[in-house]
Amino acid sequence: MHVKDIMSREVFSVDKDQNIHDALKIMKKHKISRLPVINTNNDHVKELVGIMTEKDIARRLGSSRYGNLAPSHFHVSTVMTTNPITIESSKSIGNAAKIIIDNKIGGLPVVDDGEIVGMLTKTDFINTCKGRPFQEKIVEDVMTHQPITISPMERLVHARRMIFDEGIGRLPVMEDEVLGGIVTAKDIARSMISFRKVVPDKYKPARIRNLLVEDIMTQNVKTISQKASIEEVSSIMVENNFSGMPVTDDGSLTGIITKTDLMKLIVEFEEVN
Repeated sequence: MHVKDIMSREVFSVDKDQNIHDALKIMKKHKISRLPVINTNNDHVKELVGIMTEKDIARRLGSSRYGNLAPSHFHVSTVMTTNPITIESSKSIGNAAKIIIDNKIGGLPVVDDGEIVGMLTKTDFINTCKGRPFQEKIVEDVMTHQPITISPMERLVHARRMIFDEGIGRLPVMEDEVLGGIVTAKDIARSMISFRKVVPDKYKPARIRNLLVEDIMTQNVKTISQKASIEEVSSIMVENNFSGMPVTDDGSLTGIITKTDLMKLIVEFEEVN
């Protein structure tokens, strides 16, 4: 199977000079977490100059470098990652999945002859987790055991630092060994935007430092059994736009399963075949 067989052909992009609010609106409307960034030149040709993700927003807006700047001062060019990795539509999905995993990224612009023809994301891969040999695997086989967790009373800046230092996208929130919620890079990005909009400039740095995980975490988290099939968990992820799910056994947290874990399985099967 090739990239062209699973990629999304409808490409949503944002201009480098637009405000990050515009980018977030596009992401929210279309339920996506990354946008190719373009620059339209004098010949009206759209040149790919970067990619922007919710994680990029969380990284920049939580940084002391940008102090108390209001969100209106942040353009996409400030937040984006330049020189994005791309892939051609003729490449195999195994090759594409390996590039995403090795580079710890969430998706790839698909470029043929210098033109963006599609976007390839982890969700596109997860849609392929059906039938054999995926029926023969269960969540316990591929999940991450002993996931990194955080307390609801920890500061949000600490959660942000853990997410970036550990290269993960989410943290289960545990209180007295009970799963109380989950906090993601997306939650952090959106809270930083909202917070900077309503808090006066001179109070921003101090107030941001005092935000707690419990202030923004998602409660009543949907979990999955470690005995559930890969087909089942992939379907739940796609239907609910989840990037990961806590895994439980008799009510206790035993792991976490993410789209990256499922992609590693895809690479394994592609290499075998």
